[in-house]
Amino acid sequence: MSAVPDNPWTTLSPPLSSKASLAAFVNHARALVKARGHQCPNEAIEELRARFVATVKASRCADRQALLAAGLVVTDLAMQEWVLRVRTRRVEIRPPDPVSGDRDAEKARIRRQELVKRNAQLRQPSVQRFLESMERQRLHNGEFVSIYSLMRDGRELAAGLREARTHLNNGWVDALSKLVDPYLEFVTSEDAACQQTGLRLMDVWRYFRHTWTNQYTNVPGRTMAFLVRDRAAANHPVMGIGALSSPIMQIRERDSWIGWHPETFLARVRREPTRKLARWLVETLDAAIDEIYLVDLLEDKILSTRDLAAPSDAALKRLLEEGAEQRRLHHRYARSRDLKRKHTELSGDEYWAARARTHLFRSKRALALATYLRARAVLNEAFNGKPTAEKLAALAATGYGSDAIRRVLKKAKADRVGIAVADISVCGAVQPYNALLGGKLAAMLAASPEVVLQYHRRYMGAESEIASSVAGRSIVRAPTLVLLGTTSLYGVGSSQYNRIKIPADRIGGANKDFIRFEELGRSEAFGTSHYSEETVDALVDLVQQSEEQRVNSIFGEGASPKLRKVRQAFDLLTLPSDLLLRHYRPRVLYGVSLIRNLEDYLIGLARRPDYIIPLNEGRAATAQIGAWWRERWLRNRITSDEVLEEVARHTRVHPVTHGARVVQQRASSQQPLFAES
Repeated sequence: MSAVPDNPWTTLSPPLSSKASLAAFVNHARALVKARGHQCPNEAIEELRARFVATVKASRCADRQALLAAGLVVTDLAMQEWVLRVRTRRVEIRPPDPVSGDRDAEKARIRRQELVKRNAQLRQPSVQRFLESMERQRLHNGEFVSIYSLMRDGRELAAGLREARTHLNNGWVDALSKLVDPYLEFVTSEDAACQQTGLRLMDVWRYFRHTWTNQYTNVPGRTMAFLVRDRAAANHPVMGIGALSSPIMQIRERDSWIGWHPETFLARVRREPTRKLARWLVETLDAAIDEIYLVDLLEDKILSTRDLAAPSDAALKRLLEEGAEQRRLHHRYARSRDLKRKHTELSGDEYWAARARTHLFRSKRALALATYLRARAVLNEAFNGKPTAEKLAALAATGYGSDAIRRVLKKAKADRVGIAVADISVCGAVQPYNALLGGKLAAMLAASPEVVLQYHRRYMGAESEIASSVAGRSIVRAPTLVLLGTTSLYGVGSSQYNRIKIPADRIGGANKDFIRFEELGRSEAFGTSHYSEETVDALVDLVQQSEEQRVNSIFGEGASPKLRKVRQAFDLLTLPSDLLLRHYRPRVLYGVSLIRNLEDYLIGLARRPDYIIPLNEGRAATAQIGAWWRERWLRNRITSDEVLEEVARHTRVHPVTHGARVVQQRASSQQPLFAES
């Protein structure tokens, strides 16, 4: 039973200048209300969307872009089961209410919402062509192969597991290891190919990713994809897939857990002030200032060398004014293609110095320097050249001292979040292994030392683009992965990550140490995932057509340019962005620490990570994790006849009904759901 709605109604009043546009918006919303009561509501809404878009694009109204964007927003909200109503000529909305007390019903609600965009993606002609090409047979090493060759036949596996059950009291280790023997294969390049089929590994990974409930999207920043494969069967079928990606910068629950949240860190400083922490503040701040390109700021007398040691109020004021002016010039003259260029005419530090002098990075340098010099002035006064625990305690007890500590912590976090932390952005099993808790195996292997070592090899020479552009010289930070984060798809918990705990002594570590998935809380559920690409494009176009564009999708302007553009578009439409950017699908957050000294290492207080599992044997550690998974999860799982029946259901016999096959979504060929008016 649904909970009593506690979300108030919100009126949507986009500034549509013409009466015709306002009437079109209201009539479209009224039609959406009726469509929600249709026998096939999503198909009805899709038809209304197509009709609305065609009508608006054919009109000559001056405000048609605003009408298009506003109409598509309410269309997506209706598709995502928000409640709409029209009172007189006023459109009102209310967020969907979670299903209280019914775990399965709440998961079903979220699954329906996620499938809307996933199915729309699968209907795209380019995606259909890709899927068909992967399923088409081709000749490789004298045999016909396709993506089906990488799906394990469930009947054969179930039969073997039934036989293995007879050995569960004696000899089960050998029996199960001969049936299921997982290993990791990394997608190291665009052209890397599967030895068994000749298929591109990236295409194999992408195909199986399309079987997920949610839409497949490219994640900005660093991404390292991997396959979990089974060497115990012919063609080494795919057991699961995973990917590590650049982490989300701000997550309150994660940052509090690891000591990155400002209030958490300040509580530590006040509770246990030490000379080591006091010296860390000074050294971190000195390093931050040393990493800022100063040549042009000194040449233009924005500040002097004396200001670096003893900052004056006048110098800080000039830096703030220069930062604001350079940001204004950036927004006026910046072109994305200018700042997206790679090394062409210039190379090495000359390139980075030229980049540092652009309006964008001169602004960032001036503002950052003002922040750091203000903090330096505070530390100079507090420590007087001799940082001690007593002086740190006194500093942390003041408002201005606490503010200086927060700013230093923010810099320490920025230096490490992109190189020491990664999000498990994709992680799951492929049938028939899903029925055997293969999702837990994929999650456990994401924390394998082999993954840490591969991550280091992949990014060990990568220049930090933002840091190098601010420093005016190449900055390379060692990619030492120590923390993984991830989320469940559903806000009611995750059977995949629940109770995962890998004993370190099974993999060369110390007794009583574990690698575990810690539940940290629930996300705020903000973003644009509940809006279609068509809607986001319409919102971005609205911003670009306005005279108030503040976001240019230039790397370095700030995080999440798409989100900021959508927020700006909502502001232009006078729509409540804080409400409309909540997708009401909260997710459970998890953290996985790979080292013992996580808190100190992630702020730079500890120089070396103390790994829970030694990194010297990557592949051997992966094999040992696989053995632990067989013992802890697989051994008990196969005692269920229902599980083995589910495994056997996934067959490659034509017509293929295997659960690892992508169920293609064809465009609807039925008659229109609504008669023409």
